[in-house]
Amino acid sequence: MRVSLSWQGGMKLVGTGESGREVLMDAAPEHGGENFGARPSEVFLIGMAGCTALDVLSILAKKRIALQSFSLEVDAERASEHPKVFTAATLIYRFTGDNLPEDQIKHAIELSLSKYCGMVNTVKKAAPISYCYEINGRRSPVQPAP
Repeated sequence: MRVSLSWQGGMKLVGTGESGREVLMDAAPEHGGENFGARPSEVFLIGMAGCTALDVLSILAKKRIALQSFSLEVDAERASEHPKVFTAATLIYRFTGDNLPEDQIKHAIELSLSKYCGMVNTVKKAAPISYCYEINGRRSPVQPAP
């Protein structure tokens, strides 16, 4: 995989992936930016969330589990001193739909976290990852990622 990054002046950056799609990034105003785009650390977490979300959605689609809605939130902690690495993250998966099978949803999440999502598995080598899920507003306990 290869990506490229180009400077757009100030603290603005445009990243381009092999897909040809662009990602806009910028620093916060207090660091010389203009809020042109997301912060690189946000893009990192969004990418990790997208990786596991696409896995889960694909697995559930193959099982013909119909969702009305799906969202994923990442609540991450960072060190207070530079290099301000991520020290922990909790992934909160949210599903709505009729008669959603909790066991199959949990299994899809665990397959992503343990086998398919390269980004989660890369981060797990450096910081603990935990997860929980909500099905129609009912939340599971938070547990360590497998």
